[in-house]
Amino acid sequence: MGTTKKSTPKKSTVKTKTTKTTTKTVAKTTSKSSAKSAPAMSQAKQFWTAVFFVCCPLVVGTVASLLTMNAMTSFGALNQPPLAPPAWLFPVAWTILYILMGVASYLIFLAPVRTKMDKSLRRAELILFFIQLAFNFCWTLFFFKFELRFFAFGWLIAMWLMIVALIVMTCKNRKAAMWLLVPYLLWCTFAAYLNISIAILN
Repeated sequence: MGTTKKSTPKKSTVKTKTTKTTTKTVAKTTSKSSAKSAPAMSQAKQFWTAVFFVCCPLVVGTVASLLTMNAMTSFGALNQPPLAPPAWLFPVAWTILYILMGVASYLIFLAPVRTKMDKSLRRAELILFFIQLAFNFCWTLFFFKFELRFFAFGWLIAMWLMIVALIVMTCKNRKAAMWLLVPYLLWCTFAAYLNISIAILN
């Protein structure tokens, strides 16, 4: 009788040890599988986020060009100022600039956020980016479709100031995004010259 009483706790301890090891192995396998699937999900999410940010300016530019397609023929008949580029250069230049703008906005979105100040700054930069993008869309309509060229010039100056503010905001921690916005600023400066010159000459 004494031997049977001593042997039963040994069996229970063996069972508890086996159950512990099985739970540990299950936990390890599940953690490994989740660790493998997490990067795939994050990479897919990053890819579609990049597509969204790059395509947004391209979609805006495409819609604006479709709405002003008929006005481009009358624009070619206007008195052009010195240094006015050929008509074929405008869609090429804007397509390149829209891609650079989209990449810049994506880099702003990917910027590391360590404090609440960083989070609020990134939000402000993205909001300002999309506001000036809306201004860009409206300027195309004002200048080409409605032929409000003096009003479009003032609208373009406001957009130009937004781009300058965005470059200043990104110059410290998001320099890659800042440099991608510089060609956009230069082209808008040239567009402002063309805008006011065409308004005066016509």
